[in-house]
Amino acid sequence: MSLLDLSPVVPVVVLDDAADAVPLALALVRGGVRIIEVTLRTPAALESIKRIAAEVPDAVVGAGTVTAPEHAVAAQAAGAQFLVTPGTTDRVLSAAADTGLPVLPGAATVSEAMRLAEAGYTELKFFPAEASGGIGFLKSIAGPLPGLRFCPTGGISAATAPGYLALPNVGCVGGSWLTADPTDLAGVERLALAAASL
Repeated sequence: MSLLDLSPVVPVVVLDDAADAVPLALALVRGGVRIIEVTLRTPAALESIKRIAAEVPDAVVGAGTVTAPEHAVAAQAAGAQFLVTPGTTDRVLSAAADTGLPVLPGAATVSEAMRLAEAGYTELKFFPAEASGGIGFLKSIAGPLPGLRFCPTGGISAATAPGYLALPNVGCVGGSWLTADPTDLAGVERLALAAASL
Protein backbone atom coordinates (compact mmCIF):
# COMPACT_ATOMS: atom_id res chain seq x y z
CA MET A 1 0.00 0.00 0.00
CA SER A 2 1.09 3.54 -0.72
CA LEU A 3 2.33 5.62 2.20
CA LEU A 4 -0.05 8.34 1.06
CA ASP A 5 -3.04 6.07 1.59
CA LEU A 6 -2.40 5.03 5.20
CA SER A 7 -3.98 8.11 6.77
CA PRO A 8 -5.34 11.48 5.61
CA VAL A 9 -2.87 13.11 8.00
CA VAL A 10 0.71 12.05 8.71
CA PRO A 11 1.73 13.36 12.13
CA VAL A 12 5.11 15.08 11.94
CA VAL A 13 6.53 14.34 15.37
CA VAL A 14 9.39 16.05 17.20
CA LEU A 15 10.41 14.19 20.36
CA ASP A 16 12.85 15.50 22.95
CA ASP A 17 12.47 12.45 25.20
CA ALA A 18 12.37 8.89 23.84
CA ALA A 19 10.28 7.88 26.85
CA ASP A 20 7.37 9.74 25.24
CA ALA A 21 7.60 7.79 21.98
CA VAL A 22 5.62 4.62 22.72
CA PRO A 23 2.77 6.27 24.68
CA LEU A 24 2.43 8.86 21.90
CA ALA A 25 2.40 6.21 19.17
CA LEU A 26 -0.23 4.21 21.05
CA ALA A 27 -2.42 7.30 21.42
CA LEU A 28 -2.18 8.00 17.68
CA VAL A 29 -3.05 4.39 16.82
CA ARG A 30 -6.03 4.45 19.20
CA GLY A 31 -7.21 7.54 17.37
CA GLY A 32 -6.96 5.77 14.02
CA VAL A 33 -3.67 7.21 12.75
CA ARG A 34 -1.25 4.35 12.05
CA ILE A 35 1.54 6.23 10.27
CA ILE A 36 4.05 8.31 12.25
CA GLU A 37 6.90 10.43 10.92
CA VAL A 38 9.51 11.02 13.63
CA THR A 39 11.74 13.88 12.55
CA LEU A 40 15.48 13.54 12.97
CA ARG A 41 15.70 16.97 14.61
CA THR A 42 16.52 15.89 18.16
CA PRO A 43 19.01 13.53 19.82
CA ALA A 44 16.05 11.38 20.96
CA ALA A 45 14.73 10.73 17.44
CA LEU A 46 16.50 7.49 16.55
CA GLU A 47 15.84 5.92 19.94
CA SER A 48 12.20 7.00 19.60
CA ILE A 49 11.93 5.26 16.22
CA LYS A 50 13.58 2.15 17.66
CA ARG A 51 11.09 1.96 20.54
CA ILE A 52 8.02 2.55 18.39
CA ALA A 53 9.16 -0.04 15.84
CA ALA A 54 9.74 -2.61 18.59
CA GLU A 55 6.75 -1.94 20.84
CA VAL A 56 3.91 -0.62 18.65
CA PRO A 57 3.37 -3.20 15.90
CA ASP A 58 0.21 -1.47 14.64
CA ALA A 59 2.17 1.69 13.81
CA VAL A 60 4.09 2.35 10.61
CA VAL A 61 6.98 4.50 11.84
CA GLY A 62 9.31 6.43 9.59
CA ALA A 63 12.09 8.97 9.79
CA GLY A 64 11.59 12.52 8.61
CA THR A 65 14.06 15.35 8.05
CA VAL A 66 16.47 12.96 6.33
CA THR A 67 19.01 15.50 5.07
CA ALA A 68 22.23 13.48 4.91
CA PRO A 69 23.17 10.00 3.64
CA GLU A 70 24.08 8.85 7.15
CA HIS A 71 20.57 9.76 8.35
CA ALA A 72 19.07 7.18 5.99
CA VAL A 73 21.42 4.45 7.19
CA ALA A 74 20.88 5.25 10.87
CA ALA A 75 17.10 5.44 10.48
CA GLN A 76 16.98 2.05 8.80
CA ALA A 77 19.14 0.56 11.56
CA ALA A 78 16.73 1.99 14.14
CA GLY A 79 13.79 0.24 12.50
CA ALA A 80 12.29 3.01 10.38
CA GLN A 81 9.83 1.66 7.81
CA PHE A 82 10.01 4.66 5.47
CA LEU A 83 12.08 7.80 4.91
CA VAL A 84 11.02 11.39 4.24
CA THR A 85 13.32 14.12 2.95
CA PRO A 86 12.48 17.86 3.10
CA GLY A 87 14.32 18.41 -0.19
CA THR A 88 16.34 16.20 -2.48
CA THR A 89 20.03 16.00 -3.31
CA ASP A 90 21.64 13.24 -5.36
CA ARG A 91 23.56 11.87 -2.38
CA VAL A 92 20.59 11.81 -0.01
CA LEU A 93 18.29 10.27 -2.61
CA SER A 94 20.86 7.61 -3.46
CA ALA A 95 21.45 6.70 0.18
CA ALA A 96 17.73 6.59 0.88
CA ALA A 97 17.10 4.38 -2.15
CA ASP A 98 19.94 2.06 -1.11
CA THR A 99 18.09 1.22 2.11
CA GLY A 100 15.30 -0.39 0.11
CA LEU A 101 12.74 1.46 2.25
CA PRO A 102 9.87 3.47 0.74
CA VAL A 103 11.05 7.05 0.26
CA LEU A 104 8.96 10.21 0.14
CA PRO A 105 11.38 12.73 -1.38
CA GLY A 106 10.81 16.44 -0.94
CA ALA A 107 10.13 18.90 -3.76
CA ALA A 108 9.09 22.54 -3.74
CA THR A 109 9.29 23.47 -7.44
CA VAL A 110 8.07 22.09 -10.76
CA SER A 111 11.64 21.32 -11.82
CA GLU A 112 12.32 19.37 -8.62
CA ALA A 113 9.10 17.40 -9.06
CA MET A 114 9.94 16.64 -12.70
CA ARG A 115 13.44 15.53 -11.77
CA LEU A 116 12.09 13.14 -9.15
CA ALA A 117 9.53 11.82 -11.63
CA GLU A 118 12.38 11.10 -14.06
CA ALA A 119 14.06 9.13 -11.27
CA GLY A 120 10.93 7.02 -10.87
CA TYR A 121 9.26 8.70 -7.92
CA THR A 122 5.54 9.41 -8.32
CA GLU A 123 4.74 10.22 -4.67
CA LEU A 124 6.45 13.28 -3.26
CA LYS A 125 6.51 15.48 -0.20
CA PHE A 126 5.64 19.09 -1.05
CA PHE A 127 7.56 21.20 1.46
CA PRO A 128 7.28 23.86 2.76
CA ALA A 129 3.73 23.76 1.46
CA GLU A 130 2.23 27.03 2.64
CA ALA A 131 5.39 29.04 1.98
CA SER A 132 5.74 27.52 -1.51
CA GLY A 133 2.31 28.38 -2.84
CA GLY A 134 0.07 25.93 -1.03
CA ILE A 135 -3.21 24.81 -2.55
CA GLY A 136 -2.89 27.18 -5.51
CA PHE A 137 0.49 25.75 -6.49
CA LEU A 138 -0.71 22.15 -6.31
CA LYS A 139 -3.82 22.98 -8.35
CA SER A 140 -1.72 24.63 -11.04
CA ILE A 141 0.66 21.69 -11.50
CA ALA A 142 -1.99 18.94 -11.53
CA GLY A 143 -2.51 19.41 -15.28
CA PRO A 144 1.10 19.36 -16.49
CA LEU A 145 2.21 16.73 -13.94
CA PRO A 146 -0.77 14.36 -13.83
CA GLY A 147 1.21 11.32 -12.72
CA LEU A 148 2.37 12.79 -9.41
CA ARG A 149 0.75 12.66 -5.97
CA PHE A 150 1.83 14.76 -3.02
CA CYS A 151 1.94 14.87 0.75
CA PRO A 152 2.07 18.62 1.41
CA THR A 153 3.69 19.51 4.72
CA GLY A 154 4.69 22.77 6.35
CA GLY A 155 2.32 25.33 7.81
CA ILE A 156 -0.76 23.14 7.39
CA SER A 157 -3.33 23.13 10.19
CA ALA A 158 -6.50 21.24 11.04
CA ALA A 159 -8.41 24.12 9.45
CA THR A 160 -6.52 24.13 6.13
CA ALA A 161 -6.00 20.37 5.76
CA PRO A 162 -9.43 19.67 4.16
CA GLY A 163 -8.69 22.12 1.34
CA TYR A 164 -5.50 20.26 0.49
CA LEU A 165 -7.15 16.85 0.79
CA ALA A 166 -9.82 17.89 -1.70
CA LEU A 167 -7.19 18.15 -4.46
CA PRO A 168 -6.91 15.16 -6.79
CA ASN A 169 -3.10 15.15 -6.63
CA VAL A 170 -2.94 15.13 -2.81
CA GLY A 171 -2.96 11.78 -1.04
CA CYS A 172 -2.47 13.05 2.50
CA VAL A 173 -1.06 16.01 4.41
CA GLY A 174 1.68 16.18 7.00
CA GLY A 175 1.08 18.15 10.15
CA SER A 176 2.55 18.80 13.55
CA TRP A 177 -0.71 19.92 15.16
CA LEU A 178 -1.63 16.38 16.24
CA THR A 179 1.39 16.05 18.50
CA ALA A 180 2.21 19.64 19.47
CA ASP A 181 2.18 18.42 23.08
CA PRO A 182 3.38 14.80 22.98
CA THR A 183 2.65 14.35 26.67
CA ASP A 184 -1.06 15.21 26.35
CA LEU A 185 -2.09 11.71 25.31
CA ALA A 186 -5.83 12.29 25.59
CA GLY A 187 -5.45 15.37 23.41
CA VAL A 188 -3.34 13.49 20.87
CA GLU A 189 -5.91 10.71 20.65
CA ARG A 190 -8.74 13.23 20.21
CA LEU A 191 -6.87 15.08 17.45
CA ALA A 192 -6.00 11.78 15.77
CA LEU A 193 -9.66 10.77 15.74
CA ALA A 194 -10.54 14.05 14.04
CA ALA A 195 -7.65 13.72 11.57
CA ALA A 196 -8.53 10.14 10.64
CA SER A 197 -12.02 11.24 9.70
CA LEU A 198 -10.91 13.97 7.27
